[in-house]
Amino acid sequence: MSVSAKEVKALRDRTGAGMLDCKRALEETNGDIEAAIDLLRSRGEAKAAKRSERAANEGTVGSYVHHGGRIAVLVELNCETDFVANTDEFQGLARDLAMHVAAARPLAVSDSDIPSDVVERERQVYLEQVRNEGKPENIQEKIVEGKLRKYFEEITLMKQPFVKNPDQTIEELITQVAAKTGEKIEVARFARFEVGEEG
Repeated sequence: MSVSAKEVKALRDRTGAGMLDCKRALEETNGDIEAAIDLLRSRGEAKAAKRSERAANEGTVGSYVHHGGRIAVLVELNCETDFVANTDEFQGLARDLAMHVAAARPLAVSDSDIPSDVVERERQVYLEQVRNEGKPENIQEKIVEGKLRKYFEEITLMKQPFVKNPDQTIEELITQVAAKTGEKIEVARFARFEVGEEG
């Protein structure tokens, strides 16, 4: 099936994918633009995973100050080129992440950033809870691992549901933007300040 340049351009405008990729996706989906978007997204996310090896040395610091000035957040968001760092999409992602940190109060970017002594302390608390509930010894460790996973989902930025779209995690949001930009995107660090709250 042949697709028109107008259709290719429309798909490119919606996805940010290359012209040739858009043309192929439309041909594969017989001109169905929504199916082509899904196809490009699935391929883009696969490409984003391949990009995880590359260095992300450019970026921006996104900021958010909650009304009334009682909460402020800074987020360092990195990408591979200053071209992408200056796009509206990347800058918007940085602002959204800063706003999310203000609202959701994560303690770390990912579970690998949580100190091992904190993880071990949580593990011991959960193990004691499971023992007190009288769970059989052979399943106690599995229950504790499940509780730890849930704990990481609550306190790590990457695993938290995005406050603007709870059906999507922050990790999925970043992967989606990375697929559109064609570059590796990662959160380097964040700082959250709240009046009256110590360090």
